[in-house]
Amino acid sequence: MDIQWSNRIKNLPPYLFAEIDAKKQALLDKGVNVIDLGVGDPDIPTPERIISALNSSSKNPANHQYPSYAGMMSFRNEVASWYGRRFNVQVEGSKNVIILIGSKEGVAHAPLAFINPGDVALVPDPGYPVYGIATTFAGGTPYLMPLLEQNGFMPDLDVIPQDILKKAKIMFLNYPNNPTSAFATDEFFEKAIDFAHKNNILICHDAAYTEVFFDESNKPKSFLEYDGAMDVGLEFHSLSKTFSMTGWRLGHVVGNESAVAAIGKVKTNIDSGAFQAIQEAGIEALRNYEVGLQDRTNIYKKRSELLSDGLKKIGIEVFDPKGTFYVWFKNPNGLKSAEFSNILLEQAGIVMTPGTGFGQFGEGFTRASVTLSDEKLIEAVDRIKNLSI
Repeated sequence: MDIQWSNRIKNLPPYLFAEIDAKKQALLDKGVNVIDLGVGDPDIPTPERIISALNSSSKNPANHQYPSYAGMMSFRNEVASWYGRRFNVQVEGSKNVIILIGSKEGVAHAPLAFINPGDVALVPDPGYPVYGIATTFAGGTPYLMPLLEQNGFMPDLDVIPQDILKKAKIMFLNYPNNPTSAFATDEFFEKAIDFAHKNNILICHDAAYTEVFFDESNKPKSFLEYDGAMDVGLEFHSLSKTFSMTGWRLGHVVGNESAVAAIGKVKTNIDSGAFQAIQEAGIEALRNYEVGLQDRTNIYKKRSELLSDGLKKIGIEVFDPKGTFYVWFKNPNGLKSAEFSNILLEQAGIVMTPGTGFGQFGEGFTRASVTLSDEKLIEAVDRIKNLSI
């Protein structure tokens, strides 16, 4: 039988991190001692109290059956409570919250919920590849909003053409930002909300990194804290980065009641709810979310400074991260991103993510994740120092 792939699959570029994994595996097969600074996957273990909650809940037979699509009401209410305590945002679990199998699921479903064929989604570039891919899957067109150094890696909303705005239905934002680690200003969020109101555009804010920050005086805010945000927006959040729970696949979407319901309708038709025992562990995570959080973020801060300072001493221009666990830097000697990424792999056995993996405006940059030990980061800097470039 001649299996024919759909055009939407055939026209897809290889998923960035799957392609990197394949190159990494090829090096490992050759016996290379690879230092993987590519994917942002925390190496710090999930806190024991969360694991204990899962162990206990997993023994309850009631949790072995199909879960609610929208999530357990106890967990939805806990998310609402956490938003009140952490951000002073008042929402109702029954109306403004739906539980996700990781925030990636909700981000990917957003275009299906709000985009018709021919519609436009405003997508940051460089940015998480799923924003554009999911838009294309839904039959929409991604319009790239450049995140430029001179703008603090925030999009310039004033330069988006009127003909695009007439077709635009949603806008993806992501702060603290992956891959640049930039933080948005109050002025930008306020302008974005006003922009959304004027142009009837729904803001979909990916807030997965709000709890990984290095300065208490510069604590990331929820987009929903700002006046008028609840009328025009959704916020996607994840327990993955905050609690080292990437493999657990647990997140939530919070915001405008009608928009949350639309995400829920997509969800009920194409997947199921999260395992209830994991949701109950999620309650434990959020209820005591500050326990151990500072210790974990201190580790990421130390590592970020270690890698940043090491690269600077080599002569590489680094954008000092204020949060996330990424270091975003300019490629040395004007090298193209793919070229430098291949040099790192082939000459030094180091995996880093080329800026162009996040979009065309990532050209000239590279992203490194600091989810490895201090010793590995020091060794990576030493290997880069000895490159012939």
